[in-house]
Amino acid sequence: MSDTSQTIRRALTLSYDGSRFYGWQKQAGGLPTVQTALEDALSQIAGERIHVTVAGRTDTGVHATAQVVHFDTAAQRPEQAWVRGVNARLPAGAAVWQVRQVAADFHARFDAFGRRYRYILQSSPVRSPLLVGRAGWVHTPLDMDKMQQAAACLIGEHDFSSFRASGCQAKSPVKTLYSARIGGSPEWLFLDLHGNAFLHHMVRNIMGALVYVGNGRLSVEGFAALLEERSRLKAPPTFMPDGLYLTGIDYPPESGMTTPPVPLWLDGGFG
Repeated sequence: MSDTSQTIRRALTLSYDGSRFYGWQKQAGGLPTVQTALEDALSQIAGERIHVTVAGRTDTGVHATAQVVHFDTAAQRPEQAWVRGVNARLPAGAAVWQVRQVAADFHARFDAFGRRYRYILQSSPVRSPLLVGRAGWVHTPLDMDKMQQAAACLIGEHDFSSFRASGCQAKSPVKTLYSARIGGSPEWLFLDLHGNAFLHHMVRNIMGALVYVGNGRLSVEGFAALLEERSRLKAPPTFMPDGLYLTGIDYPPESGMTTPPVPLWLDGGFG
């Protein structure tokens, strides 16, 4: 039972290996999802049923280094109990980094003004067996300079319908990208995207088109035209989820919410 009738809102930051779950959101049939695992663990610590609200849902196979949720509970527990206690009850592949009390009107999704994603990609004739599920892969060489030129076309406010999944439920395809950067090495490169919000499959669809640019199947001018086309009909296929990571959520300073830095093994790629 809870220790008090006063409800408190808390915000939680967690990481997870998306290859171990069928996405973030609860699903019928008892499939393992991050939301289900987290709510079950929190409920055991709180002694009452906990429901969480997430900053941004992720698909099957997509990872997170700094996902944010908020939840309400009347249970009073030390901060470390929310971290260590919940982690002891989470399945392998998920871990809570921090839990803190926030204002009663804080909202993990609606208060966020930015999201950050990184896609890690191996370009090699042979795929590393150690990173299957954790990095994307192509067997062809890639031209990083041309990929960066194409990525630069994405910066600013655009209609991203060309990179939108057919089942996307967003009210508008117009989003703003603050930055888009290709880095790392030709063998281990990464794409960093920072924007106000993202459409369903948007990052994976962008990555797929950039790979076409990198291997010469699509020109930089063709990529820019694809963006202006605002249609998936002429776009390359959706790229694999393996190398996609949600790496941070931006909140106003007054919220008191910060997300931990990207782990070093993701910082700068592998090369």
